Amino acid sequence: MNLPTHVRLVEVGPRDGLQNEKKPISVADKVRLVDDLTAAGLSHVEVGSFVSPKWVPQMAGSTEVFAGIQRKAGVTYAALTPNLKGLEAALESRVEEVAVFAAASESFSQRNINCSIDESLQRFIPLLEAATTAGVRVRGYVSCVLGCPYEGAVAAERVAVVARELDAMGCYEVSLGDTIGTGTPGATRHLFEVVGRAVPRERLAGHFHDTYGQALANVYASLLEGIAVFDASVAGLGGCPYAKGATGNVATEDLLYLLDGLGIVTGVDADRLIAAGERICAVLGRENGSRVARARRA
Repeated sequence: MNLPTHVRLVEVGPRDGLQNEKKPISVADKVRLVDDLTAAGLSHVEVGSFVSPKWVPQMAGSTEVFAGIQRKAGVTYAALTPNLKGLEAALESRVEEVAVFAAASESFSQRNINCSIDESLQRFIPLLEAATTAGVRVRGYVSCVLGCPYEGAVAAERVAVVARELDAMGCYEVSLGDTIGTGTPGATRHLFEVVGRAVPRERLAGHFHDTYGQALANVYASLLEGIAVFDASVAGLGGCPYAKGATGNVATEDLLYLLDGLGIVTGVDADRLIAAGERICAVLGRENGSRVARARRA
């Protein structure tokens, strides 16, 4: 199969990347990060999450972040909304797209959101109906698609069932997440072969963590399967609080380097992206997780 000529990057750093950071981050720094990312040419940014600060303290202030960013035409500013209350807050903040998440593992679903997979999907029905009525698009996430910290290997057929449900509910796109980063290229290709029979590949995306150093290899395997949308986090920020040892998402800088080398168009400026990652890492007082950024700095 020919590789896609264009790829859309979904930048999840401001949400998925920051949500597990221990050091408090000011609204101003979050706003600066989002504006830096869109200035670099990213056209799809997950800005925050409308969840209880009790569960995800770092996402407190998402309303203020949405109020403070400089919105650019043609950019999708999205937010995670796990329930109707979150959706209502997102609509008040003029969010154009929201995301919901389910797991492909029963154990992970119970430990992460305290309900079964089926229960979580049922909860999304009124949310999707309300979002549709409001003219807001909904994106679906499926976690633990290539492995679970509690159950081990996860069958691709189970992932397909959850992805098909989200698609049938009205999610315009379903992102398949290797939450603990244990996936390998062969398993990734098999995953998209199986799920691609349930949901058209043009409505699927890849979301890879780099715990075992396989994220870029898995992206390439996905490209071979015709997948043309990938989630990534600037400076490799992120992890999963419910998956011990899981490191961050693939660094957007590293993914961009791969795609640029393949001649695939993204519309993202590498130098500006690297500068955005360096700036937020300085705020956090942590090392940049992007190998490309570290190599450029050296």
